[in-house]
Amino acid sequence: MTVEIAMPKPSTEPVVKGPEFNDRDRINDILAMEKYLTAAYNTGLNEMQNPKLHETVQGILSDTHNTQFQVFDQMWKKGWYKIEAADKPKISQTYEQFNNYKTQFPFQ
Repeated sequence: MTVEIAMPKPSTEPVVKGPEFNDRDRINDILAMEKYLTAAYNTGLNEMQNPKLHETVQGILSDTHNTQFQVFDQMWKKGWYKIEAADKPKISQTYEQFNNYKTQFPFQ
């Protein structure tokens, strides 16, 4: 059984959404863009050799991560973002999976 953790949805939100682009769609689009930007800046940062440019882009990346969190937090507060709660067996399975990866590391 899947348990979702979420804030209550606002009473003004329609039960069945029509084709119009509403506030939830806009903020969801912004969140997706911020996630894309953080991934792109991370990739670019890994490839930068110039220390000054690296420092500048690292600051931009930090700002982008902060913006992404603020957007996520607004979605959470409005009840527009749900998180799946993991049960104990799922947590144990994931722990074992990643714990077993340690054998692949060159230094123990």
